[in-house]
Amino acid sequence: MYDKSLISRDIELFYTNASEETRLEKGMGVFEFERIKSLIEKYIENPESTIIDVGGGTGKYSEWLARKGHRVHMIDPVLKHIALAENRSHKLKNKFSVHLGEARKLDFPDTYADVIILHGPLYHLQEKKDREAAIREAKRVLKKDGVILGFAINYSATTLVGLLNGLIHKPSFFNMCKEELQTGIHNPPLDFPWLLAEAYYHKPDELKAEFTEQGFTYVNTHAVEGMVWLDKDFFGSMTNEKRKNNLLELINLTENDSNLLPFSPHMMIAVKK
Repeated sequence: MYDKSLISRDIELFYTNASEETRLEKGMGVFEFERIKSLIEKYIENPESTIIDVGGGTGKYSEWLARKGHRVHMIDPVLKHIALAENRSHKLKNKFSVHLGEARKLDFPDTYADVIILHGPLYHLQEKKDREAAIREAKRVLKKDGVILGFAINYSATTLVGLLNGLIHKPSFFNMCKEELQTGIHNPPLDFPWLLAEAYYHKPDELKAEFTEQGFTYVNTHAVEGMVWLDKDFFGSMTNEKRKNNLLELINLTENDSNLLPFSPHMMIAVKK
């Protein structure tokens, strides 16, 4: 059963049927996991910070942060994820707390957290008013001078994948891409059930505006994968030390280039209260 107040049925079914637990352990997920950890580390100044991981999935990032000595609280609306995260936390000396909940209503007092990570809310809340509610709630819980790290999917992401893999010529896929490019709304066609469930894909400037409109100070936007995933032999290159270093140098050189952000499937925004 799913709780309609927490999550839509389509999103619940997607994550119940998909394996978020293993996604970060194979393919692009391995690079994504390491890359996101390096981005998060840029913004954690206190060695014992209070961190809230909203939309934390099965707790892989929460586990990593707890192992580093932080006080971590993970929130997710998917029951399957909660069970896996609790199991992960129980194995740790410095455990992280696990809560069933969602971004628009955080069960924490005002000015509580040093850092809030928004992992899923920005792209799984299709309506702007819901994303605004999530951002306001994070602001309430955040300490003065605290940081929010928000992860979003680029409005160009599916189109790039479609072009690289020949899917763009499938009528339903093409129509989905047109909708994403024009409105940001993502709904997977029936003949592509493996695609991400209903979501919202941001333009970089739009992502920035959603936070500055709520009174946050903008710090930066980072490309997660950047352009390097476009390497025709990306996985082979990542197993070759010289080629891997070339790709990492390229991503470091371009990660904050606003003109190149749309080439990165994911991006991370950093803002300060």
